[in-house]
Amino acid sequence: MDGYRILAINPGSTSTKIAVFHNTNSVFVKNITHSSDELSKFEHISDQFEYRKDIIYKELQQANINLNEIKAVVGRGGLVKPIPSGVYEVNEALRSDLINPPMGGEHASNLGGLIALEIAHALPNAKAYITDPVVVDEMNDIARVAGHPDFKRVSIFHALNQKAIARQHAKSIMRNYEDLNLVVAHLGGGISVGAHEKGRVIDVNQALDGEGPFSPERSGTLPSADLVKMCFSGKYTQAELLKMICGKGGLVAHLGTNSASSVEERAFSGDEQAKFIFEAMAYQVAKAIGAMVAVLSGNVDAIILTGGIAYSKYFTNYISERVHKFAPLHVYPGEDEMRALAVNGLMVLKGEVQPKIYQ
Repeated sequence: MDGYRILAINPGSTSTKIAVFHNTNSVFVKNITHSSDELSKFEHISDQFEYRKDIIYKELQQANINLNEIKAVVGRGGLVKPIPSGVYEVNEALRSDLINPPMGGEHASNLGGLIALEIAHALPNAKAYITDPVVVDEMNDIARVAGHPDFKRVSIFHALNQKAIARQHAKSIMRNYEDLNLVVAHLGGGISVGAHEKGRVIDVNQALDGEGPFSPERSGTLPSADLVKMCFSGKYTQAELLKMICGKGGLVAHLGTNSASSVEERAFSGDEQAKFIFEAMAYQVAKAIGAMVAVLSGNVDAIILTGGIAYSKYFTNYISERVHKFAPLHVYPGEDEMRALAVNGLMVLKGEVQPKIYQ
């Protein structure tokens, strides 16, 4: 067989995406969705490891995928140490930090490298990698400053998709990503809005839990004093408060679902509360885009909307009405993360890039 077979694994907050590529051509793609009820059985995201791994094996078996032909298993990276953009082979240091994130917090993307390693170990000639994890850090120092010296802003965002879509857009207009200034908003289970200056994401909201627009299941930025008072009210445990911020916030808290499409359907069916909250989420995205335009001093070549919620024309039109005067707006629904994982894996297999060593 000419070329290489690559398995890509991308666990998200509400889904597990898997794909098998022959070089850069997909031969199998599956998006496995997980409801809030399914995931609520697990106290920690790390507890979902066996559940998600078993589902992946089941889907590959049903699709008659010959795993022995796989040469690279590439997982989405997780909450490890801040590292430069690139491809990293999953070594023991990386595995340890995926299990016990040094920055604290939890994210489903941590499972990507762990599941990749487990599968690769069971195959005769495969290695496991991660690429462009959520902790890719290219922020300017001034962007790290918070309003108190005991706090520091950090870079945690949808680096893989933001980078892949930004490069895709640049290619579509026959420009180099490194020559453009872009504002990219990833609209998914979490929402991140980044300022891309000449190939570097110089500022971005900490999309995991602490900053920015609320999303289908994250609360985003909350009133600080009210949050402090709630912490000391005695009504909630620390675990409950953290879950309120990430997991049971956003649309889940307001409307009882993490499905933006079902909220849109409710809005079109006359549910005024669903319509109001849906628009409020879009309003906060538009406001975050405006902030990143200011970061780039107004010198913006394009504003890009991507991610699953970008399929909603109602949502993207609401944003467009508020930001279209800043720069041309382009919508790339869904994400190119699976192909990005495969392309990075292929470059390693072909010797075009050397995998970086995580320490």
